[in-house]
Amino acid sequence: MNKNADFNPALDKAHDECGVFGIYKFNDDLNIVSVTHDALYSLQHRGHVSAGITVNDDRHFVTVKELGMVSEVFNEKTLQKLPNGKIAVGHVRYTLNAALDRAANQPLVLRYKEGSIAIASNGSITNFPEIRRELERGGSIFQSNSNAELMAYVIATERIHTENLEDAVLCAMKRLKGAYSTVICAPSRLIGFRDIHGFRPLCIGKLRDSYIITSESCVIDTLGGELVRDVAPGEMVVIDEDGFHSYQLDEKADKTSLCVFEYVYVARPDSVIDGVCVHTARLRAGELLFKEYPIEADMVCGVPDSGIIAAEGYARASGIPYGMGFMKNKFLGRNAGTGMDKKKRLLHTKLTALKSNVAGKRIVVIDDSIVRGQTSQHIVRLLRNAGAKEIHMLISSPPFVFPCYFGIDISDEKSLIANKMSIEEIRREIGADTLGYLSVESLRKTVEGVDIDLCDGCFTKQFSAEVPTTFFVDKYANKIKHKS
Repeated sequence: MNKNADFNPALDKAHDECGVFGIYKFNDDLNIVSVTHDALYSLQHRGHVSAGITVNDDRHFVTVKELGMVSEVFNEKTLQKLPNGKIAVGHVRYTLNAALDRAANQPLVLRYKEGSIAIASNGSITNFPEIRRELERGGSIFQSNSNAELMAYVIATERIHTENLEDAVLCAMKRLKGAYSTVICAPSRLIGFRDIHGFRPLCIGKLRDSYIITSESCVIDTLGGELVRDVAPGEMVVIDEDGFHSYQLDEKADKTSLCVFEYVYVARPDSVIDGVCVHTARLRAGELLFKEYPIEADMVCGVPDSGIIAAEGYARASGIPYGMGFMKNKFLGRNAGTGMDKKKRLLHTKLTALKSNVAGKRIVVIDDSIVRGQTSQHIVRLLRNAGAKEIHMLISSPPFVFPCYFGIDISDEKSLIANKMSIEEIRREIGADTLGYLSVESLRKTVEGVDIDLCDGCFTKQFSAEVPTTFFVDKYANKIKHKS
């Protein structure tokens, strides 16, 4: 590892692509704009690059979207542009693309022969290049490399040959490979659908008489609603003036594949995904870490925020006191500086060690993952400089050894430290006295009781869905390239 290389701390964590929300209003006194705005705050952890809302007001689509976090995109003035209509969809986006392509901001509104739709999606279409070339040969003109734009074009082309939009969506689901949890605002109905493998979460809720479709159940809880159930893999749900309808694809996957990393890092702890509480899974991960690494120490601490719950589980299982090892600065501005200086400042000001808590102590510090290794190296250095006697770093997931094709931003295996070094070499590189990863077997135990099968291909190289072999979408350069 080049310790002097410029380092962007955002690249040293695995991130999900997006969060989606949709609502169909049955109760006239519900302010659909305020509800959707509040929902996006609850989804902010899934994407902080752009935010958007589209409202259908008497078959007219009104959209407000822009680069930035929810609080930056929406204020009293921008919210007033949105009518209090009957159907709304919202989106938060994550991307590492330095170009920050505004054309990819969602929801995307598409006007075609049979009407208009607004679409918001989360995931990654693995046959994106093949379908895009096919559509371009037919005359389609793309404004971005967005999965949502591709999906919208596929649905529009299918709609020409079907009797209704629902059939068009079902036909599109058969053509689209990979991961997607998607909501669509149509002129008279709200549609939500999930790929046949179920890679990314999607659930249904009720807020009074109104229906909600969203990425995580924490959104429904925040709004004061009630979780109805998860959308099943390969299911399309439709809400219209007649109520709730469900359609299931005829074809089924040999194995479903909910991304296990939703439980490790991506999802909010207060969400329940396919029958398992995220907080419980992370607590269990810490308990299992102690069984695998029963270290003698004076204090257990977690790296904010995603390592804290696993650290609490380790402390509970071990009997070692849990303590606060770091203070996280939650008020760093996104525009506080530019270029290399900004990146270095972000790393060094995001966390500080609590010297009074760690000085002279043997510390077990728990984080959710190690991607490239620089953040772990920095964490160990903070504790050393604060006077920690011993530093035992434990990770509540297995080593990342393979890229993800289904919506997590691990796309280059060459950048993964566990692909280049042994665990002992990584330990020496980051400077810890101990380094241990949760085993794949224990990780699976953390989510016992989940309703569908899990994908852990980034840890095991075993994917239950087809992965691209010829082409891939380079999410960093925003170009379609041949994969070497």
